[in-house]
Amino acid sequence: MLTIVICVGSSCYVRGSDKVAEVFERLIQQENLSDRVELTGAFCMEHCSMGVSVRVGDVVYGEVYPEDAESFFYNEVVSRLKQGVR
Repeated sequence: MLTIVICVGSSCYVRGSDKVAEVFERLIQQENLSDRVELTGAFCMEHCSMGVSVRVGDVVYGEVYPEDAESFFYNEVVSRLKQGVR
């Protein structure tokens, strides 16, 4: 199971973490990945920057934006699943 954690702390929330989560939820369902991907939230991941903090497996990304969430999902999540990387 690949775990995705989206920061829902105040800084990331203001930058659109709820919108990023909505996109990820939609894509998980659309791609039938609910048995392979777990989506969760966490308060402050200590990577406050210009975008929403997202951790995919053990890697933290500090600049995910709602408008880029779909391409991020395919580039970072789906590609890992295809490669078998967690």
